[in-house]
Amino acid sequence: MRILIALLAALLLAPAFATPPRLMLATGHHDGIEVADWLVSEKLDGVRGHWDGRALYTRAGNRIQAPEWFTAGWPDQPLDGELWLGRGRFEEASGIVRTSGGAHPGWREMRFMVFDLPAHRGPFEQRVAAMRTLLAAAGVAWLRPVEQHRVADSGALEARLRAVVAAGGEGLMLQHRHARYRVGRSDQLLKLKPFDDAEARVVGYTAGRGKYAGMTGALVVERPDGLRFRIGSGLTDALRARPPAVGTWVTYRFNGLTGGGVPRFPRFLRVREELPPPDPD
Repeated sequence: MRILIALLAALLLAPAFATPPRLMLATGHHDGIEVADWLVSEKLDGVRGHWDGRALYTRAGNRIQAPEWFTAGWPDQPLDGELWLGRGRFEEASGIVRTSGGAHPGWREMRFMVFDLPAHRGPFEQRVAAMRTLLAAAGVAWLRPVEQHRVADSGALEARLRAVVAAGGEGLMLQHRHARYRVGRSDQLLKLKPFDDAEARVVGYTAGRGKYAGMTGALVVERPDGLRFRIGSGLTDALRARPPAVGTWVTYRFNGLTGGGVPRFPRFLRVREELPPPDPD
């Protein structure tokens, strides 16, 4: 009987998981686009969130336990956005989101920056206007639309990218003004950053040498396509002493690929707190 009670309690207390939300996902920026036809915003370094009209979920479909007051008064229609504290504060935001029960005091600083309306059937330009009207009517101070701008040409786009990066931002997002919300990777939604980044799974370690003797020298990681390589740059002393466990997914940055398809100069950025979901069909 005690075992049965324990099992029932475990089931009741276990976190609820949902099917990953069907989201529109970006591809990398490429040359040759008519920049004036795109709306440009800052790429926020936060935690992707999907509001389904009743609750918040991560990109992988895990329920975000935000405080009740945080989502009180939100619209009853889906919102696609980013839980954001500010530039360079991803780790803090991630830690707050991971705290169970929504009790972390950091929620008082959190904002949900909305960049799209998944259920709206109009082109992006119309969705932006509808989003501004919807959020203004909600009147919630921490529920805000991401600012969208038009730029004249590629020179103006590059200038905006330099300004954002110089101020501590990550990069830019571009969405074609006529784009419809389409689930999966879209060439109508582009990200522009001064470097590339991607995810890989930790499969092992190399031993440190010199001042890192007795610590981790590099992570051995594997891309989703099976390619293995090492990441040593970007690891702090704390991470070298206690590296991410085998099986953990990490995000790394790199500068293009070698002729053999291996990332050039990979640098550790952060641990992903959940498995990246497959792209929606």
